[in-house]
Amino acid sequence: MPFVEGLRCRECARSYPAEALHVCEWCFGPLEVVYDYEAITASTSRQRIAAGPRTIWRYADLLPAGAEGAVDLGAGMTPLLRADRLGAELGLSDLWVKNDTVNPTGSFKDRVVSVALTRARELGFKVAACASTGNLANSVAAHAARAGMRSVVCIPADLEVPKVVSTGVFGGYLVALNGNYDDVNRLCAELASEYPTWAFVNVNVRSYYAEGSKTLAFEVAEQLGWRAPDHVVVPIASGSQLTKIAKGFRELHKVGLLDDEPHVRISGAQAAGCSPVADAFASGADFVKPVKPTGIAKSLAIGNPADGGYALDEVRRSGGAIGAVTDEEIVEGIKLLARTEGVFAETAGGVTVAVLAKLAAAGVVKPNERVVAYITGNGLKTLDAVAATCGPTVTVAPNLEAFQAAVHVADWQ
Repeated sequence: MPFVEGLRCRECARSYPAEALHVCEWCFGPLEVVYDYEAITASTSRQRIAAGPRTIWRYADLLPAGAEGAVDLGAGMTPLLRADRLGAELGLSDLWVKNDTVNPTGSFKDRVVSVALTRARELGFKVAACASTGNLANSVAAHAARAGMRSVVCIPADLEVPKVVSTGVFGGYLVALNGNYDDVNRLCAELASEYPTWAFVNVNVRSYYAEGSKTLAFEVAEQLGWRAPDHVVVPIASGSQLTKIAKGFRELHKVGLLDDEPHVRISGAQAAGCSPVADAFASGADFVKPVKPTGIAKSLAIGNPADGGYALDEVRRSGGAIGAVTDEEIVEGIKLLARTEGVFAETAGGVTVAVLAKLAAAGVVKPNERVVAYITGNGLKTLDAVAATCGPTVTVAPNLEAFQAAVHVADWQ
């Protein structure tokens, strides 16, 4: 880690060594990785990045773990799709979709887990663990298998079946708990103290894990010809992803990879069944009040988001907004994205698209802005959300007359 100087508290700015630490012992604020940006500027370049692997590890100079020996399933360099048909429906002339549904385990979590477990191995950990609403469980189990590490994954017992199955298949220890994500997360915080030789990716190595989300900003800028977009819309669960995307754009300018200082407006998306950050934004509050999650968007169902306050600050400073949408709007968002752009998103993607539609209709997202919507998980993980409305159009006998009677092909001419 030639460019990592250590960790620093985001609240009181106390410094710590680059170890398995995540909370300040003085003020209990979260710890964040500190880099030597002058050294990175001298080392990195667009050419160096272009010559690197087509994974997140092309940006290794700006990550808190070494690319050599990385725990890597090939996360990153996912498509940035120009979404003209979706944009036409929403009245947006320059809309793009960052399609992270095609990562190795079907979500953006492969980015953060690859970084977290690479750093965990550097620190000597042999067991990978996490609390998860599903996508992180998939990714930790898969990356642990790849690395030859044991895994212990804790999930709420009511998760979608595809997410449970696609975690269990990797052979780790899968623990279902009777409670919501916040209950699971509290237990994992206790377990991290009881088992200090286990790397809980979103507890004791969270400081490194969170940095993987910056690659969502790095890739978008590179894919846009080393330019930042005007506006991004990001789903909010813990709030970490949104804050790290914002940080990522700033870092690119700091190390000379973006010529112009980015002024990216950041907007957030939540489900109405779990919208503590959106509620705080709407009320003008300076703090995020915990809620009890409900609704179909289980991957965003974090009622007490660890980085909710920081996400709120980022959105307000940038001039963005945070919206919330109902389960019905989420389903319509999933179907709208699929129908217009051929991308099948899980419920979190439906949240992003539905909130984008609301913000565009309200004029918050402007018609001529270059907008990027982050689609973070694959729809095959949440089939139940749309199954009732996405069955066969008709069922007919297997002959030409029956087909032509039911399917009015002449109307398509």
